[in-house]
Amino acid sequence: MNRIPDAEILLTPREVADLFGVDPKTVTRWAKAGKLTSIRTLGGHRRFRKSEVEDLRNNYFKSETK
Repeated sequence: MNRIPDAEILLTPREVADLFGVDPKTVTRWAKAGKLTSIRTLGGHRRFRKSEVEDLRNNYFKSETK
């Protein structure tokens, strides 16, 4: 039996901003700069993959502690 993989958890710009302690506009700038991949909803809103955000967050805080 083939199992369909679970859907990727998507976060809003606000949720990502709260994780990093920045403004949602900063998250949008990161997406435009290519630091973070965004998915567009049918309404044109950005959503971010939780797994990618967690990877960026781990690297973001590593660079701040040095």
